[in-house]
Amino acid sequence: METIYWHLPGIYYYAEMNHVLFIAMKKYPEMFRDGYQIASVYGTFPTAIWNGGRYSVDGFCKKKEVEDIIKSYNDLGIPVRFTWTNVLLEEQHVYDSYCNMIMKAGNNGMNQVLVNRQVLEDYIRKTYPDYKIVSSTTKRILNVDQVLDELAKDYYLVVLDYDLNHDEKVIERLLPFADRIEILVNETCQPHCPVRMNHYKEISKCQIEYDITDKLKNICPDRSPEARTFKDGMKKPAFMSNSDVDEYAKKGYRNFKIVGRGLGMDFYLDALIYYLVKDDNKDFIRRFIFETVSKVLSAQSSK
Repeated sequence: METIYWHLPGIYYYAEMNHVLFIAMKKYPEMFRDGYQIASVYGTFPTAIWNGGRYSVDGFCKKKEVEDIIKSYNDLGIPVRFTWTNVLLEEQHVYDSYCNMIMKAGNNGMNQVLVNRQVLEDYIRKTYPDYKIVSSTTKRILNVDQVLDELAKDYYLVVLDYDLNHDEKVIERLLPFADRIEILVNETCQPHCPVRMNHYKEISKCQIEYDITDKLKNICPDRSPEARTFKDGMKKPAFMSNSDVDEYAKKGYRNFKIVGRGLGMDFYLDALIYYLVKDDNKDFIRRFIFETVSKVLSAQSSK
């Protein structure tokens, strides 16, 4: 059986849930789907201006905490992948001391970065050559020839735009490179969203300015709470079911990415249970993760 690699959200914001998941997978391996492996955890630390795609402006991390969190994943053999996908970055931003501190903390040859701006990519390749570099879906590449151009470059993986998930012609043309394609399985945005790039720009601006404005409410037409549940996401055309994942894996696509940053722990837990756990064990693993995370958070809050 070929290994299927999963890339999970929440380096920082879902750290407790991720580590409880790892405990559950080690303690009850028979309850999880066969051949599945956690290949990376992606995200960022709060206030890092290189971050993009989703907000990360709340909170603060000291250097020691950054180092400890990265080490907690790496000690388990799991790379961290920083979401350095701010679409508004200029050369002045690449010298940001906080983001460079994070990069130095993870500069051990094991970890990865997602990129979409050439100026930052060039800086990382020169300054931190040991990082694996992944081409981000935030580039919004919808032309298969342009995807092939990305694959011709020195990228560890290329994350496919969700609107191409079920395009049979695209999937067939990309088959020779299937093991270097990563597929978003549960994107919540509407198909062919006309404002997605504007959304990325506004998020990027807020990240650089350390602020969240109300402008996004006027940009995104689909921001009701009901539209951001895992159950609702299953109705979207881009959604990849477990059977879809199995079929794509047979073709050679082996890297799948769970969306969850900024969508809340309930959404993320639903996604983990759906994709990773065998049907007969879903209730048990859900209860185990929920109760264990609750205990951890309660203990932290009482300190």
